[in-house]
Amino acid sequence: MTDRRRATALSRLLLASAMGACLTTACGVLPGGSGGSGGTLTVMTFAPMGTKATNMPGMPGMAKAYERWVNANGGIHGHKLRVLTCNEKNTPTGAADCARQAIAEKAVAVVGSYSQHGRAFMAPLEAEGIPFIGGYGVSSEEFQSPLSYPVNGGQPALLAGAGHQLGKACAQVSLVRPDTLAGDTMPVLLNAGLRANKMPDASDIRAAEDSADLTPQAREALADGSAGGPAKDTAKGGAKDAGAGSGAGAGSGAGTAAGTGTAAGAGTAAGAGTAAGAGGAKDPAPKEGKPCVTAVLGERTETFFDAFRRLDTQHRDPQIASVLGSVSQALVDRTGGKESPFEGAFVTSWYPVSTDPLWAPMRKVITEQAFGDDTVDPDDSGAQTTWIAYTVLNEIVQRFKADEDVTARKVARALNESEGVKTAGLTPDLSWRYQDMRAVAGFPRLVNGRVSFQIVRAGRIVDQPGEPAQDMTSTLEQAPRSA
Repeated sequence: MTDRRRATALSRLLLASAMGACLTTACGVLPGGSGGSGGTLTVMTFAPMGTKATNMPGMPGMAKAYERWVNANGGIHGHKLRVLTCNEKNTPTGAADCARQAIAEKAVAVVGSYSQHGRAFMAPLEAEGIPFIGGYGVSSEEFQSPLSYPVNGGQPALLAGAGHQLGKACAQVSLVRPDTLAGDTMPVLLNAGLRANKMPDASDIRAAEDSADLTPQAREALADGSAGGPAKDTAKGGAKDAGAGSGAGAGSGAGTAAGTGTAAGAGTAAGAGTAAGAGGAKDPAPKEGKPCVTAVLGERTETFFDAFRRLDTQHRDPQIASVLGSVSQALVDRTGGKESPFEGAFVTSWYPVSTDPLWAPMRKVITEQAFGDDTVDPDDSGAQTTWIAYTVLNEIVQRFKADEDVTARKVARALNESEGVKTAGLTPDLSWRYQDMRAVAGFPRLVNGRVSFQIVRAGRIVDQPGEPAQDMTSTLEQAPRSA
C-alpha cells in the first residue's frame, strides 16, 4: 500500500512538472498557441463581492491573474484574452446586470462564475448564444441550460457525497442550510447519499442566508442530536418549537415549504427535507454511531459552528462536517490551525486536496501574476473552479482553425461537439455532447459527478484514509427530483 501511494505521488509530481514546463511553451492545454491572425477574445467572470452573504472574490481575482499570465505567453491560439469582471451582488438584478454587460461587450463566453440566481443570468445569455463555462454549480439552471457547461458536479454531487461520507459514521444527521431556493434542494441531495448507506433522512434546519446569529439553529441541531434521530425533523414534522425560533426557518420556510408537511415534500424542492416522503419509501432503522451535524452555509458556516460549540456545554462532541466552499483551508488556518475547532471535521470536495501536485501550475500562475492579491487563494474552491474553467476555454479555442473567427456561438458549438476536454487530471475528461448527458432528475447536464472525501487532520485538509474519490452520479440518478 505504501509503495502504491509513493508511486501515485511520484506520477502526479511528474505530471505537475510537465505542466509547469508548459507555462513558457506551446505544449498542452494551458498556454496560448502561436497560430491565428490575432484579435481579442472577450470573456466575463462574475461573482458576489462585498455582500452580507456568500462572497467569491477569488473567482474574478483568479480570472484576472489568468488573463495576465496567458497574455504574457502569447494569448490563446494567437488571440489576446480580455477578461471582464462583474460584481453579481448576490441578487437577481446583479446577476442579470452582469449578463447584460457580457452581451454589450460581445463576450464569447462567461467563464468560472458564481451565482445562485440562475434564471436571472442564463436567460439573457441564452438569447445571445453565449456559453456559460464552469460555473460554481450552485444554481439548478447550470445543470439544465443547453448553454451551460459545468466542470464539476456542483451542489448536487457535494451534498450526495456528504451523505455518503456521513452515512458510514453517523447514527443520524442534522443539516443546517440556507433558507433560499438553492438551499431548498439540499435535503433531497444529502438524503440520497444517506439512503444509499441505509441511513434515515437528515433533520432539515433552515437559516436566513444573511443571519448574524445562528444560535437558534445551533440549539436545534444539539436537540436533534440528544434526541437520537430525525423524529424531530422540522421538514418532516411541520412546525417545531426550535424551528419557530430559527429566524427565516420559521418565517418563510415553515410557512411555505416545510409548513405544507410531508405531503408537500414530493411537490417542492423545499419540502425535499423528506426525500423518503417524495419517494414513498420508509425510513431505514436507526443504526449505531454518533450524531453528526453538517452545515452548508457558505461564509456563515463558521458563525454556526461557533454558536454550536458555545452551546455544547455537555461536550457531546458530535461529528461535524461540511462541503468545499463552506469549509476551506483558509478557514482552518484562521481559526487556529492544529487547534482549530474544525479539527476532525469531514469535508466533501470536487477536486484533489489543495496540496496535490496537480495544482502546481495554478499555484505558479498565482505566485507570478496575483502576488499581493489576498483574494486569490490557491486553496479556495472558487479560484480552483475558475482555473479549471479557463483551462477548458483554452483547450476549446486551441481547436479552432488558425484563421477562424472565434464567436460565442462557435464556442458553444465546439463545446457541444468536443470529446474529452482535458483538465490536466484535476477532473475526468469533460464532454457535454448529447450522449454524455446523465439521467439525474433536474440536473441533466451533470457530466462530472466525482467527489473526493477529506478530513481536517493536524490543521490541514487531507484525504480521508480509506475513502477514495467516488462518482456520485448513480446515487443522484436514484434521488427524487429536487430542482
